[in-house]
Amino acid sequence: MSPMPPAQHDVIVLGGGLAGLTLALQLRRRFPDIDVLVLERHEHPVPEACHKVGESSVEIGAHYFENVLGLKSHLMDKQLKKFGFRFFFSDGQRDLAAVTELGASRPLPVPSWQIDRGIFENFLGEEVQRQGVRFVDQAVVRGLELSHDDAPHRVTWHRAGAEPQVARARWVIDASGRAGLIKRKLGLALDNAHGAHAVWFRIGERLNIDQWCDDADWRARCVTPTRWLSTNHMVGTGYWLWLIPLSSGSHSVGIVADPRIHPLEEMNTFPRAMRWIEKHQPRVFDELDARRDKLQDFAFFRRFSYDCSQVFSANRWALAGEAGRFLDPFYSPGSDFIAMGNSFITELIARDRAGKPLAAHAQVYEQIFRSFYDSALALYVDQYPLFGDPEVLPVKVIWDYSYYWGVLAPLFMHERIADLAVLSRLRDELADCQRLNVAVQNFLRAWSAVSAKRNPAEMLDQASVPWFAELNRRLHDALGSDAFVARLKQSHQLLRALAQQIADRALRDHPKLDASALRAAIGAAPLQPHEGLLFARAYDRATAETAAAA
Repeated sequence: MSPMPPAQHDVIVLGGGLAGLTLALQLRRRFPDIDVLVLERHEHPVPEACHKVGESSVEIGAHYFENVLGLKSHLMDKQLKKFGFRFFFSDGQRDLAAVTELGASRPLPVPSWQIDRGIFENFLGEEVQRQGVRFVDQAVVRGLELSHDDAPHRVTWHRAGAEPQVARARWVIDASGRAGLIKRKLGLALDNAHGAHAVWFRIGERLNIDQWCDDADWRARCVTPTRWLSTNHMVGTGYWLWLIPLSSGSHSVGIVADPRIHPLEEMNTFPRAMRWIEKHQPRVFDELDARRDKLQDFAFFRRFSYDCSQVFSANRWALAGEAGRFLDPFYSPGSDFIAMGNSFITELIARDRAGKPLAAHAQVYEQIFRSFYDSALALYVDQYPLFGDPEVLPVKVIWDYSYYWGVLAPLFMHERIADLAVLSRLRDELADCQRLNVAVQNFLRAWSAVSAKRNPAEMLDQASVPWFAELNRRLHDALGSDAFVARLKQSHQLLRALAQQIADRALRDHPKLDASALRAAIGAAPLQPHEGLLFARAYDRATAETAAAA
């Protein structure tokens, strides 16, 4: 009997995790006739509360899941609506009412989600098959031959106990996660300057932070007793600890740290992690210590962040999700970069299906994606020492959100991420925002080095800052090209004004602080007038009252 000829597909996706399944679904929604094969190494269905990071989504990822992929019903029915980010400057403290809290008193207009990855990926595996994708689990890739001309790529794969199969496709997308099949084959892996590590585990019971404090005023800070729905960051110098609820009833706990301050060896087993938590976050320890028998899993990465020299190719291959680059979970950007990368891949496949050349667009998309990665990486590199600073970190969070909601999120959510005409009109402003971001991050580090790190018992309520809440709300606006360009230019000016007020705030207390690089980045062009853009702190009010009395 002669061997079966290789199966022919339009696209083979190597990996059926979050990145690969969402890409397959996006392709089928965009091109109903496209033939997609997804090869997933692990067995499906996966366990609920499965052993993966990336449970918390933010606005770009949420928009991608809800609107680009049409999954809002699943999110509403099976996942948890997130109550934003929340930060407690609680290192060594049991009483959360006695420290500064940064967060919102009520949900902001644009939603995001806490994603139980096991439930979500099982649903996606079923959904792509309902949409006509061939999804094969327990499929091990044994060979990959990438074409350098117009011939199809070849993938050899098999399931346990079965004969190897050969499949051909015009496009091959590597969504294999850290295995990085194409990255390893082509030598594309790069290190970056961010050496942080992470440990994480899941407890099979809900942790209700709203019940951790009996102080009535503390409880009344939030409109509803739902702090537990936030991605809660318990922060200290050189680290942060996350608390993320999952719809399966489990709670995800993780520690992310700078190894220069908190070595991995202090936390790379569950008993060691618990000893570390007892020292640094004793209130969290109290909750976990009573639930040691509910431990579901434990894992760690020594150096979780990495780079890649190329993710999109005119030779009709691409890397999706963690097969390419990975940043840092502090602002939960994983699903954002999946959304953006998958959308660039979809646009390239659309051009190819239309018979249009790929080289120029693949290069431009690579540059844009690279700029997003570099801008986001600047938020984390050498910034962990200031995470325990109750004076500087809230200012950093305001800046980082403003850059995200004012520039990065609108580009995706208003469908301009691959609009080269609009991007060309905004080239100068986008480049200036990137330069300004680097200058602000450098200045924040210098400020924290001399900061008094005052930690008053107060809540910094993001929902009570009108301009900030409006920046979030207007992500839902429908804008034509001209209005969108005007909006981004307005955001550019807002960021310049915010950077100026950051410099002024720091110099008020530390007049010898060198702000020359930041002022140079702000530039000399006139700033549009803005009201106070930063939180009024308890110590600001005390200083003002003292001055008024004098």
